[in-house]
Amino acid sequence: MAWGGIGLSLYAGWLTVEDVRDRSASERAIAEACDGLVSGAAVMDLHGGTGRAEPDGDRIDTRKPRSFCTVYQASEAGRTTMLFSLTVQNSDKAEPLNRIGPTPEPFALLGPDGRTFKTDLTAVADRRPEPRPLGDGALGWYGNRYTTVRAECGPGSGPAAPPLLHITAAGYDGDVSKADRARLARIARSAAEILTQRIGCRARLPALPDGEPAPVPTVLRPARSAGGSCAWFAGYLRHSDRGPLPDRALSVPVRDTHPLEGCLLAVSPGQVRRTAGSLPEDKRDYADYAEKSPWWLRTVTYTGSEARATGYETLDGEEAVVIKQGTAGQTNNVWWASSVCGGKPALHTLGTSYEYDDALGSRTVSALFRAYVDDITERRGCTQVTFPQAADSGDR
Repeated sequence: MAWGGIGLSLYAGWLTVEDVRDRSASERAIAEACDGLVSGAAVMDLHGGTGRAEPDGDRIDTRKPRSFCTVYQASEAGRTTMLFSLTVQNSDKAEPLNRIGPTPEPFALLGPDGRTFKTDLTAVADRRPEPRPLGDGALGWYGNRYTTVRAECGPGSGPAAPPLLHITAAGYDGDVSKADRARLARIARSAAEILTQRIGCRARLPALPDGEPAPVPTVLRPARSAGGSCAWFAGYLRHSDRGPLPDRALSVPVRDTHPLEGCLLAVSPGQVRRTAGSLPEDKRDYADYAEKSPWWLRTVTYTGSEARATGYETLDGEEAVVIKQGTAGQTNNVWWASSVCGGKPALHTLGTSYEYDDALGSRTVSALFRAYVDDITERRGCTQVTFPQAADSGDR
């Protein structure tokens, strides 16, 4: 029994040493894959902590417009699950950081079994809800599984520094705890601090807000009582209620310091059925498609450096176009107008899902867009407002 006890003690000690070696090796591998921008220990503390993690083959390369590293949690059975990813994006004249239009889709189109369509696609923005400002929004924004920290490289920056950086730290699949959302925010800000110093980017990074980031709402609410960034649409409905207009909204708090303010609007299945008969005969088929391809639109205003780094994808999806400042137009389910808000350039945008744009028709979308731009430019005291010309709206 004595020898057995000694053997067990030695075995336990050997396991402890192996665990330490596994964790140390994992921490070094994470730091290497993420180009030294993150602490491997901080990453491995996510999701309750893990003793072994494996980065995939991707490596951060800050010279590229977009690069990322991904880390998986490894179990003793050999199974791996997503643990963490870090994405670094640089503003580029030919590659927009912010993209508007019918993608990305805010709603998961399949049910939990991965096969059947859900009965109510637009009830919950379970794929991409509207991000919330981090603090007052000057530092960036966050979702339930990620935090994006932004850095504007100002005067005195080195030649390798781009005008704007986005650093996004994302957590594991599934529900992320409040504590881990706070960890992701700290990781993202720390990575931004390391990167800006490394490339000579003179940027002011505000401190993180106190406490743990609150969960980001994903359930859409009645549009008629919408507030925050969707209050403009609730006002619009009081004066115009024609056609298959959205009856659901998902808003974010209004922060004039936040350079990105979005509002998601969508049509419920009941609203589709109620208004399908009022559509022109050549558009009624779109109501049948709404069960599998939901009707929604999103308005977003970008200011300052974010406005200069915004664009849309071409129809073939292979190229993206950066929108020129001071312009206005409409193309590929995308509308935009320009202004100057607080001395900074601003870009006011509206993007619709494919079938919904055709179901509404450009006259209705143009009226909606005008109401949105009028509201936000008046609220923010913007000047030099430029709208798309009437010819851009067509007569659908």
